[in-house]
Amino acid sequence: MVETVYDVVSVGNAIVDVLSKVGDAFLKERDLPKGMMTLVNAPEAGKIYADIIAEREVSGGSAANTVAGLASLGADCAFIGKVHDDELGQLFQRDIGAAGIDFFTPPLLAGEATGRSVVLVTPDAQRSMFTYLGAARRLSVEDIDEKIISEARITFIEGYLLDEENAHSAVLKACELAHKYGREVAFSVSAVSCIEKNRELMLDIIKNQVNILFANEAEIKALFDTDDFNKALDLIKPLVDIAAVTRDRHGSVIVHGREKIFVEAEQITDVVDSTGAGDLYASGFLYGLVTGRSLGTCALIGGITAAEIISHYGARPEVSLRGLVRKKLIEYGKRPSL
Repeated sequence: MVETVYDVVSVGNAIVDVLSKVGDAFLKERDLPKGMMTLVNAPEAGKIYADIIAEREVSGGSAANTVAGLASLGADCAFIGKVHDDELGQLFQRDIGAAGIDFFTPPLLAGEATGRSVVLVTPDAQRSMFTYLGAARRLSVEDIDEKIISEARITFIEGYLLDEENAHSAVLKACELAHKYGREVAFSVSAVSCIEKNRELMLDIIKNQVNILFANEAEIKALFDTDDFNKALDLIKPLVDIAAVTRDRHGSVIVHGREKIFVEAEQITDVVDSTGAGDLYASGFLYGLVTGRSLGTCALIGGITAAEIISHYGARPEVSLRGLVRKKLIEYGKRPSL
């Protein structure tokens, strides 16, 4: 058996998030869709960027956000994704390294620039993301490091990768290597738009490769093309070992065989920005798993980490998640062991 070096390695789009607060009128005047992730080309991204005041630029992308949360909890993590060796690519590498995450994927030396996502946050805390994938689209089978995958207890993959044909083979390669070494695969479906573009492929990967699935209520219903939430939960049951489904203020539901565990949402008085809530829920849940927690406690930790991220702008924690979770678990009468 290969020695475990990492708790989690994540595979995803390497993106620099550009965060800005705007009013609803900003979106309406430009006919920009609200509350979802929209892929744009370089000129479109540039036009939106020119019209905003950027408050923060930080390494991002769904899977990168999840391992950043895990690292804040104290997990050992790595990330696989593609940037260009340009200014934003170097920012991404510095930022993710400063978070304590190993990132060894060779950058592009020519071609498309590093990907960026302009994240517009409206007063109701909804985030509208306009993403130019750029170099992230060039992630290939050659970038899937067998040594890193073999050394990670869990390989976490974001569903956004399925939007790019070049990345399909990379996703499958990561799954195959994880199973080759007796490791588990966790997968986030990422977005309803991603499901609608890739439903059959996604279902095939979930059925044949995935052990742990992350989705929200809208996504799990979209995955099975049904408006019946309970039906969707029953349909996912035979496909994966564990499904963790978030429901905003209604908390989350964990499906494990014949068992369904309902966990209340963490209470928060002021939702500032929902960016990264699902990513950080996955951080907390996976940390619970790798530290041997019950599924209910995994969901509780996921709720705590998600609540922290929506209490401020941006998808990266502003406090030590390890300290926060320890404090909360003591409050709730749980053994912290953190």
